[in-house]
Amino acid sequence: STDSSASTLRAMQQVDVHIIVAAQRRNFGKSMALGVGFALAQGEIIITLDADLQDEPAEIPRLLDKLNEGYDVVSGWKQHRQDPLSKRIPSHIANRATGLITGMKLNDMNSGLKAYRSPCIRQIRLYGELHRYVSVLAHYHGFRVTEIPVTHHKRRFGSSKYGPGRLLHSGLDLMTILFLNRFGRHPLHLFGGAGALLLLLGLGINLWLTFDWFRGIRPIGDRPALILGVLLMLMGIQLLTIGLLAELMVSYIQQNENPLVGTQQVYYPATPIQE
Repeated sequence: STDSSASTLRAMQQVDVHIIVAAQRRNFGKSMALGVGFALAQGEIIITLDADLQDEPAEIPRLLDKLNEGYDVVSGWKQHRQDPLSKRIPSHIANRATGLITGMKLNDMNSGLKAYRSPCIRQIRLYGELHRYVSVLAHYHGFRVTEIPVTHHKRRFGSSKYGPGRLLHSGLDLMTILFLNRFGRHPLHLFGGAGALLLLLGLGINLWLTFDWFRGIRPIGDRPALILGVLLMLMGIQLLTIGLLAELMVSYIQQNENPLVGTQQVYYPATPIQE
């Protein structure tokens, strides 16, 4: 940041010893910033808030009240968003498309004002530009996610860093999340299914050509269908091989770490069990 935020926070740190300041050496992106903040945070509840003063800090108690209803993530919904149409329209399209694809009933996926329980953020790994889909990641990890309407102000400082390519980048990031969630532990289900289909199609075409050759209908060496059949079989074999290699990598990773840690809520008895 070039608005002296770091020096202002360092000055506050001299007054309150509980404040920890982390300043990136250069702009590595919002996902990296959030990831560092999550790693440094030590409280049971974590609040994220953008520094452009568009979000209202006075909404934090309402977020906490909603968390106390049993939710793990509460997101602020900018119901009356004070931004130009050039930002509101792409955001509306992205939110509706994400909701249809993921099944999440949220109006504002990319709100910077959120409250998390610490077990949730310990399970989320952010990189690239996945900060837009923190709520989706939490949902796919089995945490309860909701939102509440919050006050939103017009931007007074700085300028938006989002350009026309935001929708494209958001779509690619969403594809990444969907792939990792649905096929991250079973990649052969995706590559193997597509590979088997192509292999069977190519095999069927080649068997049909072979049958014609035995009957002496016409030579098959100059027929485009032969090239198509061979190509489909090769593509099918390649996809099956990629799927098997991906399964091998997943198996190796699971042998070196327990993939079930953090996926359940474990309840222990209040008093020791007597023999």
